[in-house]
Amino acid sequence: MKYTSTRDTAVEADSATAVVGGISEDGGLYVPQVFPKLDYKQFFGLDYVERADKVLRAFFDFNVDGVAKAAYSTFDTDEPAPTVKLDDNLFVLELWHGRTHAFKDMALSVLPHLLVRAKAQKCETDKTLILVATSGDTGKAALEGFKDVDGTEVCVFYPTDGVSRVQKLAMQTQDGNNVLAVGITGNFDDAQGSVKAAFRDDRLKDLLKDNNIKMSSANSINIGRLVPQIAYYFSAYCDLVDSGEIKAGDKIDFVVPTGNFGNILAGWYAHNMGLPISKLVCASNRNNVLTDFIETGIYDINREFYKTDSPSMDILVSSNLERLIFETSGRNSELTLKRMKDLATAGRYSVDEREMEKIREVFAADYADDEDIEDAIADMFDEYGYLIDTHTAAAYAVAARRELVRPTVVVSTANPYKFAPAVLRALGEKVSGEATEAMFSRLEDLTAMEVPSSLKEVFYKSVRFNETIAPKDIIEYIAARYGK
Repeated sequence: MKYTSTRDTAVEADSATAVVGGISEDGGLYVPQVFPKLDYKQFFGLDYVERADKVLRAFFDFNVDGVAKAAYSTFDTDEPAPTVKLDDNLFVLELWHGRTHAFKDMALSVLPHLLVRAKAQKCETDKTLILVATSGDTGKAALEGFKDVDGTEVCVFYPTDGVSRVQKLAMQTQDGNNVLAVGITGNFDDAQGSVKAAFRDDRLKDLLKDNNIKMSSANSINIGRLVPQIAYYFSAYCDLVDSGEIKAGDKIDFVVPTGNFGNILAGWYAHNMGLPISKLVCASNRNNVLTDFIETGIYDINREFYKTDSPSMDILVSSNLERLIFETSGRNSELTLKRMKDLATAGRYSVDEREMEKIREVFAADYADDEDIEDAIADMFDEYGYLIDTHTAAAYAVAARRELVRPTVVVSTANPYKFAPAVLRALGEKVSGEATEAMFSRLEDLTAMEVPSSLKEVFYKSVRFNETIAPKDIIEYIAARYGK
């Protein structure tokens, strides 16, 4: 499998280079030169590890033997991504059974193994500095996935006032000798922009090179992060066939809570590879820049930024959209580069109607505000006795407005305890402030859903990391910390 860049199709890289580098030298994102085709019927009757293994082998030509098995052995169930039936044509795909109880574990349990194998393939001996911008869940999953992995350092930047207390404490108390979490005074977009700039900063790269360090990414801009997520779309479809809910070849819909566009893009990759998906419904929160884009063809971040009860979706610059518009433009890297420059300088770009017709063939979009999300949590629990978090609730709110003419899978991205105050309010409890252990106990009493022990322990563990810096200082911080 060879890869090229969304900003220069003259680039050709092998899969090991794409994983180790994380992002192309030109600032573009790696994409496969040709999408592999997979016969989904070969997935029937297999367990999740076997399905994931097939997907990894389709994209990576270095040794991935045993990677999926090692990654998912850390999950709290034998089935890492179960598909739960709630009603006729309504299902939930649970992606939060990993060590950090968020869907990011589905890929960030795999990526460290891929990185080690890719470096071995390239005979790469330099230390790898994993840089991460996070809106909450990616940071903890990266810290947990890469802790004490030989030959790596991982540094996470998160908006100090833009994540839940549980998310923040989970990062601040992370153990491991090679991990670091740093708050920033801005939002996720500020962190992401500065981290991307770090990859393009020649002075920083030279300084790190002198210390035998190379940068890579654990965000979904890294193809090694994105590919493992494709597997759960194949798995959910095959679960429905195996259980007799659909017949092979029937099309289904997925409703996906979406911020940085990586989760839903993995579904589009699965569609391109031959999975019978009818619609991928992009569910946003009040920061509904993606909804507006899919409706109008104009991507415009010149708007108010809202802090919401679904903070992992509080994003205006959705990095993985670059991969989609590259494909729908006919792989026009010059046009993609121009659009990304327009976004950086003017905060907007537009896509012509011909391209938008391609996008709308598969994608639909809607959004839910905080009130809609509260109502969705209450409705889901009242109707089905099923508890969801605020991000999954955005997807359910959007799904509930649609006529479910075919089997529809709501993608569930986090354990509800990660956002306990908002979930309790949705269930009619009068609570205020950030999460506490007492809130966990109250939610457990109300719902009989067990609190994961690793979430409870964040209230007792010692805070190791409490620095906060301005986004503009991120490059200098990296230089000072790792370029000594």
